Amino acid sequence: MVDVRGAPVGLRERKKQRTRATLIDAAVKLCHLQGFDNTTVEQIAAIADVSPRTFSRYFPTKDSIALALVDEILDHAAAELARQPADLNNFEALMRSFVALAETSKRAAPGELTEERVLCIVGILISSAALRQVSVEYRGDAIDRELARRMGVGLDDRRLRLASAVWSALIMTSLTAAADDVDDWAQVSVDYLATRLQATFDDFTALTADLRQVV
Repeated sequence: MVDVRGAPVGLRERKKQRTRATLIDAAVKLCHLQGFDNTTVEQIAAIADVSPRTFSRYFPTKDSIALALVDEILDHAAAELARQPADLNNFEALMRSFVALAETSKRAAPGELTEERVLCIVGILISSAALRQVSVEYRGDAIDRELARRMGVGLDDRRLRLASAVWSALIMTSLTAAADDVDDWAQVSVDYLATRLQATFDDFTALTADLRQVV
């Protein structure tokens, strides 16, 4: 096993990565079955066969493990964003990145970010109003870092924070609308989510098309 820089990973680090992954998988299983708000740290630790104290060494709060799930999607979306043409409008680039992520998930191998896992994570996210709020707060995640690179600004730049807030609002608006319209989440596909995101994005571009119109 190697790290993101291609350097070999030692045995101790591999064990830590496995424990972290086990905790995340346990959280996915429980939150998917009973909702984020009804899941406790103690339950996640028990499923992962570790103590709550061990859990806290990897994730200080229950929110932090949920954000790790969200980051799993954002990390892949950021990789897709890095592939978008530099001269493309940043919001259009973000839109294309998430559509590309949806397409990639349909071909992902077991253990990767599959369509099933994407839908599971999204289902967990929209199951809790508190978690949705935490998710949209600016924190300099992988998407923000890649967007900052595209914009040529730092992570503390006001324009980046504004772009991040707008995109987060678009994502959450489309997901909330999808959840409200679906009776059986098990029947939802990533194609459906991508279509709802595209519709929300089209509404956004229509609203802002004449933003600087001279009167």
